[in-house]
Amino acid sequence: MADFIVGAVEYLSKFIFFIIAVLVISPVLTWVERKQSAVMQDRIGANRAEILGLRMLGLFHALADSLKLFTKEYFVPKGADRLIFHLAPCISIFFAVMGFAVIPHADTLIISGQPVEMQIVNLNIGLLYFFAVLGMAVYGVVLGAWASNNNYALLGGLRASAQMISYEVSIGISLVGIILVYQSVDLMEITRAQGDLLFGFLPKWGIFLQPLAFFIFMAAGIAETKRIPFDAPEGESEIVGYFIEYSGMGFGMYFLTDFLETILIACLTVTFFLGGWQAPFIDGWILQTFSDSTFLGIFQLNNFILTIVQFLAFVFKVCLVIFMMMTIRWTLPRFRYDQIMNLGWKMLLPLSLFNIVVTAIIVYFIG
Repeated sequence: MADFIVGAVEYLSKFIFFIIAVLVISPVLTWVERKQSAVMQDRIGANRAEILGLRMLGLFHALADSLKLFTKEYFVPKGADRLIFHLAPCISIFFAVMGFAVIPHADTLIISGQPVEMQIVNLNIGLLYFFAVLGMAVYGVVLGAWASNNNYALLGGLRASAQMISYEVSIGISLVGIILVYQSVDLMEITRAQGDLLFGFLPKWGIFLQPLAFFIFMAAGIAETKRIPFDAPEGESEIVGYFIEYSGMGFGMYFLTDFLETILIACLTVTFFLGGWQAPFIDGWILQTFSDSTFLGIFQLNNFILTIVQFLAFVFKVCLVIFMMMTIRWTLPRFRYDQIMNLGWKMLLPLSLFNIVVTAIIVYFIG
């Protein structure tokens, strides 16, 4: 019973810490996106919000946006299904948050001889869990569009569902090559397997072993977030989309979901293709020996410094991927709906199937 309570407290504390961290980072990304677009377009960007005369380069705009959404009226349109209308944004953000549960952000931390997994839930079928969560995410969009009793919202919801389902196929098939190479569907084991070196100097990351799968996953992942250039379900300039009837925090939850999905895709890209928390060319044995020989050894925090380095490496890689995704957003023009469907079904899907065949042949003959 005591072990159960300790385990429950451990999982709960990790869940609360990680989710709060993610929910804090998401509003900050709105500021990052504004500033990045301003730099690319030779503008100053948002910088008017201030507290006690401090503007902090416009960082307070994220707080101002949150307060604005909290205080705006939450309006339910006439003829809407009130229950589903209220539940849809919650469903959307729930599955976006649940995707973070299986992502490892560092190797196992040893405290007083007891292992503490740097992962909310250590599932040996983490990859299958990700597929399940990804498949359920479409319900929040479709239900919100249908419950709004608005034709434009319904059209946006149908477009969103078609786009998400289309690119989920390419995402799933592109990751089959990763399963064949690393012989596991456990995200922690996949990350650990990327700690080896190829030819004595090249990290055994997924991007080097599966370069085609990396580009397929990135393209399909950006499409899953429904952001430019894959924003066919909505039109920002026309303020039309599946959330057209939502105001206040209803709209805010859909808006937050988009950024959560961006962070989730970035985390998964790092986990599958960029070594996860692996810090290349850093000798973990030296860091662990240093931890044991300092005051950390007194408290039996055997690999504390190594865990911190791994976590920082993971965060750094995620930030780079997010920066790349946002750069694409402000660089490429919006695709037409038929172009999005053609890219998903006529290009990415055949390429992902081709990648599986080639990978299977190489793994069979080389091992």
